Amino acid sequence: MFFRWDWLRPQLTAPIVPTLGPVHPDALAIGIFEDTLRAADTGDFLPYDKDRRWGGEKDEKVLRRDVAHQRGHTLIPTLTRRGRGTVKVFAYGLLDSVVEEAAELAAKLAAVHDVVNARVIRPLGPEAAHPRGTRIQLKDFTAGSGPDPGGPVRPVTAWPTAVQETFVLFAEAMTGDGLAFLHTRMQAGRCGPVLAAAVEERIVGAIGPMEVLPDAIGRPQLMPQYFAVLPEARGQGLGRVLWRAAMHWGQSHGAAYQLLQTEVDGPSDRLCQAEGLTSLGFSCTAPV
Repeated sequence: MFFRWDWLRPQLTAPIVPTLGPVHPDALAIGIFEDTLRAADTGDFLPYDKDRRWGGEKDEKVLRRDVAHQRGHTLIPTLTRRGRGTVKVFAYGLLDSVVEEAAELAAKLAAVHDVVNARVIRPLGPEAAHPRGTRIQLKDFTAGSGPDPGGPVRPVTAWPTAVQETFVLFAEAMTGDGLAFLHTRMQAGRCGPVLAAAVEERIVGAIGPMEVLPDAIGRPQLMPQYFAVLPEARGQGLGRVLWRAAMHWGQSHGAAYQLLQTEVDGPSDRLCQAEGLTSLGFSCTAPV
């Protein structure tokens, strides 16, 4: 094995794994880090990689020869060629000096691999004061049942044809939230159902795709979704109804949990906090 768990485990203040993102705390083990190194050699998706459902090839990979693994800190760099290319260095360590070391490594590797972007990703624990970036939140479906919230929400395909046809306009308006990409997957028939909210026969909000897949230890996980409501339709509680409908779908389809990433103090973050989700920590990204 490359990693020493007695070194790495104390550095893992939040359950974030390079190329995979957040994982359930129960799945956070040395094997999952070793798996990312093996995937870097083969270029394949890991069986439990959430991005595998989109098809194609895994774009981001660990630069395993440049990993720095010591008792006090661990730096794990990754490379993606998407766009103009990005090097990320995941900085695990309890001392703030780990960020400076990670920044130096990120800048060096960006030059070596001729990519434009260099970033440092630092996980922080849930007790971090005034964090920025994204919060990692856990919805545990085993803790109790979530009733169907009702309301004007149903799968897109269950709405009348005239309402379904408004999804394309909604998706175009919410391109920045990933809905245009989601629409292409829907048209290709390559994703699970998408739940949509409609008002006056027009789709104004959606969440999806709804899919449950096993994680690294075989537990069924409700996969992350795209989630958006048109600005002019906000403030009516539709976002909360959509989210609760998605959680009800996940629980009724056998999911044990879902992990969500929300922008700290953003609307989705406040919604999840109000719904009683457990904060597992934060992911802070800084450009170099």
